[in-house]
Amino acid sequence: MTDSTHPLRLAAAPISWGVCEVPGWGHVLDARTVLAEMAGLGITAAELGPPGYLPTEPANLRVLLDEYGIGVVGGFLAVPLHRETGAALTAARDTARLLAAAGAEVLVLAAATGESGYDSRPVLTTHEWRTLIDTAATIRDIAAEHEVRTVLHPHVGTCVERDNEVERFLADSDLDLCLDTGHLLIGGTDPVTLAARHPDRIGHVHLKDVRAALAEEVRAGRAEYSAAVRDGLYVPLGDGDVDIAALIRHVHDAGYRGWYVLEQDTALDPSGAAAGPTRDTRRSLRYLAGLGIETACAGI
Repeated sequence: MTDSTHPLRLAAAPISWGVCEVPGWGHVLDARTVLAEMAGLGITAAELGPPGYLPTEPANLRVLLDEYGIGVVGGFLAVPLHRETGAALTAARDTARLLAAAGAEVLVLAAATGESGYDSRPVLTTHEWRTLIDTAATIRDIAAEHEVRTVLHPHVGTCVERDNEVERFLADSDLDLCLDTGHLLIGGTDPVTLAARHPDRIGHVHLKDVRAALAEEVRAGRAEYSAAVRDGLYVPLGDGDVDIAALIRHVHDAGYRGWYVLEQDTALDPSGAAAGPTRDTRRSLRYLAGLGIETACAGI
């Protein structure tokens, strides 16, 4: 599917091991356990995870990651962009500074609601939407000062979730998107169609697979997102209803050469261990291998 001169660059993310910024999300594995599991799969690059999960002092972060042979590709920042913009800009400066020091390429920005978790969200006024667009642009400029790119991540339970909101953002902003195959499908956007419609606006890719029937329950408001995650909303690549092969083909053929981050949102119970997430990530890696995809990951 892809040629050996342009192999897919694969990375991982702590959320696949249940590490999430939402209070009370689930059992949080310690960083060394997660990094060791990543390294054991042959993964050599990752996103940072929630603020503070890994060391925030660049030298300490580098020492820890070097121990497991893992580099940093980016970091996720979910902050309200439509109000209280001072706090969002401060967080963006801190995040961009750390990403640059770690050698990362991209700041993955989500338009948080300001509420706890991703189970509800407000309807924005015209003024709030304009503020969101302007704040995202300012964060883009802040990150650019550190030679870090900013992409907007359409995400369940944020102010940019549904298909009309994604299209509105693309029309009103010049930021590229983090194409998250799972969150887009849950929000009502077919990620393959989006990739074909806006091939020049894909700045980062999160690979997920989801069960469409359960995604529809979340979209219709009949199930909370957090509960759906615990009920098996996310599955290893190839086990769900996202056409991962077509998605990769579209973005690769359109010239995308950025990172593909294997990222399955997971919530662990207090007795949870890394075995389940590691097993699922390994299955996703094997799925990609079965497609005949050349990758830059030693685990395939």
